[in-house]
Amino acid sequence: MERDLLKKAGLSVKPSKKFKRTTDSRHSLPVAPHLLNQRFQVDGPNRIWCGDITCLWTLEGWLYLAVIIDLYSRKVVGWAIDAQLKTSLVLEALRMAYWRQKPSQGFKGER
Repeated sequence: MERDLLKKAGLSVKPSKKFKRTTDSRHSLPVAPHLLNQRFQVDGPNRIWCGDITCLWTLEGWLYLAVIIDLYSRKVVGWAIDAQLKTSLVLEALRMAYWRQKPSQGFKGER
């Protein structure tokens, strides 16, 4: 009924894209520990980096974005984008962050 009304008015509705699941939690592998324990106070730059991966829908299809953030400055220090979700995506973002920032200590990624 709604579709007919829209059609008569010369309007159309584009169906939304389905949610794309990128994480498979159905496994018995160990879960990485939360090293920061929700303490995000940092006393200087490049002491703690956090990272995340997200998928983005574009006109060219799904793209994956890996981002590395310095918790002190809250600035993006490294990133990478690719059409495939592979380990190399995160490594490229880390490589960019390392060469731009020259850190002396660790990295905390999402579980």
